[in-house]
Amino acid sequence: MSAVLAAAALLLTAGCSSDDGGSPGEGGNNKAPSTTAPSPTQRTAETPPAKGTVKVVRTVAEGLSTPWGVAPLPGGGLLVSSRDDATITRIDGESGRKTVLGEVPGVSPAGEGGLMGLALSPDYASDHMVYAYFTSASDNRIVRMLYDEQKPSGEQLGAPDTIFKGIPKGFIHNGGRIAFGPDKMLYAGTGESGDTGLSQNMDSLGGKTLRLTPEGEPAPGNPFPDSPVYSYGHRNVQGLAWDANQRLFAAEFGQDTWDELNAIKPGANYGWPEVEGKSDDSAYQNPLAQWGTDDASPSGIAFAEGSVWMAGLKGQRLWRIPLNGTEASADPQAFLEGEYGRLRTVVSAGGDKLWLVTSNTDGRGDPKDGDDRILELQVT
Repeated sequence: MSAVLAAAALLLTAGCSSDDGGSPGEGGNNKAPSTTAPSPTQRTAETPPAKGTVKVVRTVAEGLSTPWGVAPLPGGGLLVSSRDDATITRIDGESGRKTVLGEVPGVSPAGEGGLMGLALSPDYASDHMVYAYFTSASDNRIVRMLYDEQKPSGEQLGAPDTIFKGIPKGFIHNGGRIAFGPDKMLYAGTGESGDTGLSQNMDSLGGKTLRLTPEGEPAPGNPFPDSPVYSYGHRNVQGLAWDANQRLFAAEFGQDTWDELNAIKPGANYGWPEVEGKSDDSAYQNPLAQWGTDDASPSGIAFAEGSVWMAGLKGQRLWRIPLNGTEASADPQAFLEGEYGRLRTVVSAGGDKLWLVTSNTDGRGDPKDGDDRILELQVT
């Protein structure tokens, strides 16, 4: 095990990009600027303005440790995972009061791995099930747990039921975002765990987006028979969101050149490691927007007011990408640059509101008093 960790650490220092995008000390500020391929001739009446706005309405909560996944509760409030503490905490949406539900057993935090994505069951009102993606001692997996808020704090989570396992784990590139789609199927973004060959290997779950039933079986209608794989050729997917027309978008980390925002098509190949960013090879899907890795290193994404909003870790900014269908209708616009440090997760709070989660206690940030925190934003 120590040899594996040492090798993983060597990969990090040798330039295999972490969830900060490019290699430390390389490229830096000479990266190419953010680019898109807008199609102004195809604009529709629903196309949002080229420029938007962001207002920080308030700080919802402070003092969070390595927050990662966020699941808004139907009655108000948020569930937030701690990657390194392996706990789930409920945040009161009005007062910011924190209640620890409990620790998730079986989590083995290391490097970029730990307790990551959260999602509520599509039947949460009746079954009260919370889904979580985490790194175990042997793999990355997805479990579901009963949440009983009537029990004492620290004892509100039932025993985890593993519904899906075998996703490759590593010191880096564990993916980790999960979300139920409009079709009530469970989607997951995975990483290639530092082994670039896994992304194009259809026998591996690494470097893919997955589509599952709530029970963890390959979802009906998937592009490959009896397979959970929905798309492939990814490097490290940590952002999933749908637009108002139920189209899926995903953000992923590049290595040293380009981070990507992609419109996901079932069965499509997104090119890693053969290409990074846009290419002329028709075998691969091009991103709808791309960034130099110092400018983004994207994790969570959300859809609001006609745009995808993307949280940047190394870039320490929130990106707005206005959409016209599955293309960018204007160049991405950056907000909050450097104001709150690393940004991990952004979630729709309904209408023109977003929840934004910082990530300064993850070992790569510079924590300030109050970190980490959740902000409420108003956007256009």
